[in-house]
Amino acid sequence: MEQPILSPYMMERNPSGIRLGQIKFLERQDRPILVNGSIGNVMRPMYPAMQQRLFNLGAPESPFATGIVPYVPTAGTPECQEAFRHIMRSQGFDPTGLDVLVTDGASMAMEIIMLGVCGGAGEDYRPLLMFDPSYTNYDAVGKRIGRETVTVERRLGEDGQFQLPSIETVEQRILETKPGALLIIPYDNPTGQLFSRETLIDYAKLCVKHNLWIISDEAYRELAYEEGVQQVSIWGLTDKDVLGIEGRRISLETASKVWNACGLRIGAIITDNKMCFEKSVAEYTANLSANTLGQYIFGALAHEPIENLQQWYVEQRDYYRQMIYELHAAFLAEEPEFIISKPEASIYFVIDVRNVAKPGFDGVEFALYCAEKGAVTLDDGNTYTLLMAPLNGFYSGAEDDNNPGKTQLRISFCEEPELLKLAPKLLSKLFRQYEAERA
Repeated sequence: MEQPILSPYMMERNPSGIRLGQIKFLERQDRPILVNGSIGNVMRPMYPAMQQRLFNLGAPESPFATGIVPYVPTAGTPECQEAFRHIMRSQGFDPTGLDVLVTDGASMAMEIIMLGVCGGAGEDYRPLLMFDPSYTNYDAVGKRIGRETVTVERRLGEDGQFQLPSIETVEQRILETKPGALLIIPYDNPTGQLFSRETLIDYAKLCVKHNLWIISDEAYRELAYEEGVQQVSIWGLTDKDVLGIEGRRISLETASKVWNACGLRIGAIITDNKMCFEKSVAEYTANLSANTLGQYIFGALAHEPIENLQQWYVEQRDYYRQMIYELHAAFLAEEPEFIISKPEASIYFVIDVRNVAKPGFDGVEFALYCAEKGAVTLDDGNTYTLLMAPLNGFYSGAEDDNNPGKTQLRISFCEEPELLKLAPKLLSKLFRQYEAERA
């Protein structure tokens, strides 16, 4: 009997490199203790006012006390929209005149906005221009909806610095590919690089000159670790800085990272372009509305004193700063020939093994080895393995044989601190085991 046929698109799909190791690990018969550095799944308590709403969903004062969980307006509840605006105020930005569309996580925001700024499905007209390596979900979402992405490459130097391409190089790529929008991630995922305000201004000028939208993924805004660094955001630029930038600004926001609420699946598109907002809402009516419970929990932030929110940012930065700097040093101490990107922002850095690995090393295969069979017994008598995200898929513009991501791995800092401290030794031993087996 013939089997029903899946589409060619679906048959070609493989799990994201961010999730691949976790999927394979769950299939193991033996279960070493897992140190999961592959995904930015923040395992820390949410902001206290959000916790309070979570714990009291059935309380008499809760809108869900009757057991009814309705759809809400497509653009989001007024309270949840105001929460995003109030966050901006607490960070020194004026949300006056900005519109907010609340979405089911930032990944859905990516999808909606790519539908809005790129050409039609299956066309190479007006692609999204990104910097390689770039967060792999953009390329994945583009494939899902038939929209093109193009890239301009950053290279990781021997000193651990990712070098942004020159403005001339970016402009040449714009002329070659004729994109509809430029995507920037100022607090960068996956590299941990922090864009400067001056760099942001330079890119904004290109967007005005070539009539592009500028999309800023600001999931990690407030998570920059060098003291005295100026807050960087597309909302810190106005026509006074770059004439013509107003009316083409779009940011993608999320509850996941700064607010430790990945599972709420609440994100947002914020824009100063009324047509962009109205048409995005029209497209989102197919989803009816974002998660009602998640909006209610996140909406608690709309009522918090600004000084409380600012103190929260300080606490989050202090937590990650110490962990990232200590781990960066520990990885280098364990494997001095590994190249490790400088941890300036967000909750990741990149490790490149190109100076140590034998020819033919492939990060995806190494990640699968760690997930499926890798095991290290440490002095405490316990057996562990380590998951990291291979960067192969983060370089969507690279040819397979010349993909610098093959020797690069992204590690996140969302695991329990006591487990993360084991990561440098685990990576060293797993890498040596894998290379010995490859021989």
